[in-house]
Amino acid sequence: MIIERKCYFVDELKAHYREIISGAHRAETDAGSAAEQIRSEARRKEDAKGAVEQSRMEAGHRARRKRAAEELETLVTFAERGLRGFAPDAAVDLGALIDVSIEGEDGADARTVFLLPVGAGTELTGPGGDGHISVITPASPVGKALRGTRSGDSFEIVIRGQDREWTVVDVC
Repeated sequence: MIIERKCYFVDELKAHYREIISGAHRAETDAGSAAEQIRSEARRKEDAKGAVEQSRMEAGHRARRKRAAEELETLVTFAERGLRGFAPDAAVDLGALIDVSIEGEDGADARTVFLLPVGAGTELTGPGGDGHISVITPASPVGKALRGTRSGDSFEIVIRGQDREWTVVDVC
């Protein structure tokens, strides 16, 4: 059952990337068309400055689309190798779904995070709207701190200027 749940979240993240790619492609195309229209209608040098700005926007959207496509490919490759379950006493590693308790100045908070190679900061919703998880990557401060921990382990980390104690409740 846990593997199916992980597959669901990976598929949701893939769909998220496809939306980013599609939106960036539309914006890239629109900016390119706008730049071409401005160039064709420009009568003075000052008028052409708008075309340069649109061309820069086109390049930015192209870069965003390519980056999202690369991250999607990384996710697909990772998932094709097979998602696995973790024993209750296993160390946190890539592909783990982790329940954590976070103690801070504002009290305790429970959260579920999914350690994946890409998708940092993406919030995913469980099947039928059941629960939310946050994607973290090994490169993030939380991902670095979590990697190798086990159920019951705690660590402190400063996020947005606030010191918080994280406790690993469950690894699967």
